Amino acid sequence: MGTAEALAVADKAALAFGDWSARSPQARAEVLRVMAEKLDANRAGLIDIAAREIGAAPSWTTFNIDLATDILLRNAELVPYLDDQTSTNSATGVVSTIRRQAAGVALGIAPWNAPITLAVRAVAGPLICGNTAVMKASENCPETHRALIEMLQVPDLPDGALGAVTNAPDESADVVATLIGHPAIRRVNFTGSTRVGRSVAMECARHLKRCLLELSGKAALIVLDDADIDAAIHAAAFGAFFNQGQICMSTERIIVVQDIADAFVSGLADMARTLTAADPTGHSATLGRLINADAGQRLSALIEDAVAHGADLLLGGQVEDSVMQPVVLDHVAPNMRLYHEESFGPVASVLRVADEEEAISVANDSEYGLSAAIFSRDTERASRLADQLETGIVQINGPTVHDDPAMPFGGMKASGYGRFGGPATVEEFTELRWIARHPPGRVPAL
Repeated sequence: MGTAEALAVADKAALAFGDWSARSPQARAEVLRVMAEKLDANRAGLIDIAAREIGAAPSWTTFNIDLATDILLRNAELVPYLDDQTSTNSATGVVSTIRRQAAGVALGIAPWNAPITLAVRAVAGPLICGNTAVMKASENCPETHRALIEMLQVPDLPDGALGAVTNAPDESADVVATLIGHPAIRRVNFTGSTRVGRSVAMECARHLKRCLLELSGKAALIVLDDADIDAAIHAAAFGAFFNQGQICMSTERIIVVQDIADAFVSGLADMARTLTAADPTGHSATLGRLINADAGQRLSALIEDAVAHGADLLLGGQVEDSVMQPVVLDHVAPNMRLYHEESFGPVASVLRVADEEEAISVANDSEYGLSAAIFSRDTERASRLADQLETGIVQINGPTVHDDPAMPFGGMKASGYGRFGGPATVEEFTELRWIARHPPGRVPAL
């Protein structure tokens, strides 16, 4: 599609807005439940498409579908938050209604790395709130996104209420700018890199349109001296290697107190040796491939730079086309690119610190602030330290890769602003209005 076709999809969504927004929240919730049933019943096709397009292992696409189904069901539970709230001023007799009203057409810009989950998240919240939705598919997985949106076209959804826009890579910026400028589009949500997110935010600002940005991450997993080391190792491996580390919440920095670092690193390396990556279209392996060969070259450069500046490469790093075997690097430090840059690959980077104070300082030494985790047997201690972390999400004794569609999901600093999930969804995708009814004869005199 080009800009003309994108505008046509937005026009259809605008035409469908009147019908969809006029339906009760209960009726809209039922449509989302039917969508969830249909998605759950059509797993095999999406698993096959995602393996071919982005190299996703079946376990990752299954995880995506499970979470996306839950997102639809959780959004269907937001009906009570869409009800009017009414109060009366006892002094004036004015009856005030606070109303959450659908904003219009919502544009969701979805990435490739979690194609099912993040595409569903981009449209489910807007739909339950009474908006119609246009999803701008990723250039890296247009077939996956197109198949998903077609799958969500259930009988009670008005024609045009949910549409998809695909485009060639060189058309992406023009298509996004054109859609943001469409007068019917009143909300924009974007999940992707901070670099592109800044451009989306600037375009939205030109049109005074509200946007929600969920951007890059550099998640830290802190392992304190009293941690359950085995549990921390499992969480670190899961967070660093699941989906080849191509998740915004992936564990990019494993910050370990020196007293237990040797035991932790040894155990993590042993676990990583049990994992194998391969192209899922022709092999059965725990991990899939990277999005493309360029990603492998970029990761190799980061690893080479780290080793050149003093890091110890304990295992992994072999790249064959777009397949990279899991990497464990010890003694990562601030003089390395890997310390600062989002790797977005299967790289477990271990940073050794003296104590909890240094652990917090190192964890906050990043422009990003999406997800973090703390491992300690003393949960009060971990909770106290969680309050000092500059991230939107903190997991205590759990992996940095964890989502709950009922909870507010989003970041701080260069990881974006706004929140998906739970009641925050309603705040993001509705207009908040105050409607006041004055009693007869109470108009002030001049």
